Amino acid sequence: MSIYLPSSLTDTYTLQNGVRIPAIGYGTWQTPNDVTAAHVKTAIDLGYRHVDTAWGYDNEIGVGEGVRASGVKREDLFITTKHWVTFRGYQNTIDAVEDSLKRLGMDYIDLYLVHWPCVAASRPDWQEINADTWRGFEKMYKDGKLRAIGVSNYEQKHIEALAKTAEVMPMVNQLEFHPGYMQLDNIRYNQSQGILVEAWSPLGSGAVLKDETLAAIAAKYNKSVAQLCIRLSLDYGILPLPKSTNAERIAQNADVFDFEISPEDRAAIESMPTLGYSGYTPEEAPADKLAGLC
Repeated sequence: MSIYLPSSLTDTYTLQNGVRIPAIGYGTWQTPNDVTAAHVKTAIDLGYRHVDTAWGYDNEIGVGEGVRASGVKREDLFITTKHWVTFRGYQNTIDAVEDSLKRLGMDYIDLYLVHWPCVAASRPDWQEINADTWRGFEKMYKDGKLRAIGVSNYEQKHIEALAKTAEVMPMVNQLEFHPGYMQLDNIRYNQSQGILVEAWSPLGSGAVLKDETLAAIAAKYNKSVAQLCIRLSLDYGILPLPKSTNAERIAQNADVFDFEISPEDRAAIESMPTLGYSGYTPEEAPADKLAGLC
């Protein structure tokens, strides 16, 4: 499969429905709402046009404020948010979209994702629950409130189950992807289905930044380990969502378009032991986490 390699921050991937999505997104996970606006404005000032948030991050209000403070036209930006697990079901999902729109202060959302699938370990009727939630997604998509819809943390079995009843298939799947946790089988399955993969935690929540193997590889390209990790996503056809609250590093995270990682170095990274893994797998999460997934 040929891989499209963007050459600038504003280059775009094209989703199944023709919607174009900027090649790198600015992530806001774990950024407190009271400082989110300033950091989002900084990212937009530095050239980012894609911002990723979620209802569960509790900073949608700050994202909306940062977008308005930037002075950039809404139609020139791409905003993603996510549906939280407490809003499963058709009507609850419709209400959740309206709530996120209100929090963001926007008339539409560019991309709306199911944050986590309901799983068999939590509920025997997980397939029906996911299908009912997805009907709400399709309703709001058809009504024009959502320009594109997708999922997050879905494995192949969750997508195949959804396909049994879906009228519109997911256009995006946001997955944990970084050196030390690449889950390539899941990545390749999604790509074979025409689903764009986005990388959450492309820096392994910072755990990979001091790794000696990665430092040596990065030095070959005169880049930082963070830049190597972000480039790794692009070289695998994946859209990365790096997060930083430091303006210099926000800028550096976008300076990744002047090199490609060699096949030999990619193979070395693929062979690394587990590193920086969050532990957030739908089917294998601890019981206290599973209880909240449906």
